[in-house]
Amino acid sequence: MTKIAVVFHSGYGHTAKVAESVLHGVQSVAGTEARLVPVGDVEQHWDFLDGADGIIFGSPTYMGSASAPMKAFIDSTSGRWMKQAWKDKIAAGFTNSASQSGDKLDTLVQFVVFASQMHMIWVGLDLLPGNNSSQGSTEDLNRLGSSTGLMTQSNADQSPDVAPPAGDLATAEHFGKRVATATRQWVAGRNAL
Repeated sequence: MTKIAVVFHSGYGHTAKVAESVLHGVQSVAGTEARLVPVGDVEQHWDFLDGADGIIFGSPTYMGSASAPMKAFIDSTSGRWMKQAWKDKIAAGFTNSASQSGDKLDTLVQFVVFASQMHMIWVGLDLLPGNNSSQGSTEDLNRLGSSTGLMTQSNADQSPDVAPPAGDLATAEHFGKRVATATRQWVAGRNAL
């Protein structure tokens, strides 16, 4: 059984909705146990995180970086860094903001650097950009054109009941499935050695 944690912070509920879609994608891969871990509840989930084969990090992008609660979570892992406790786990990340860009790439890069410092193996998004032609739409998969990880967008004046759009949530499910599949492949390869 492969274990994957989706660790996230959500300020207004939009990123939580994305996290749930990522979780659905992870759970669609047979033989995978998955758990949502809100950073505010992380103390109850350290054993699961330490035992996980993969960890997906998610945060809204605020002012060009991950939210303060997510950064506090990252900072709280320094003891694990010293022990290389998460070495060779699969890592991936996602972010949501109100703006189309919103400097979301900076948040994903922050996660890549964190995962690299933890000696984890990064998995990005495997979709070509959508919504980049006159035939495209906001319902396209990967409409924001990310490769480093998953980017989604929610209009600031809309509740999580209607935002992010369906295409972003479908992309989130695809991303979760990709990470779960990559994790199973990584674990199988490691076990074959």
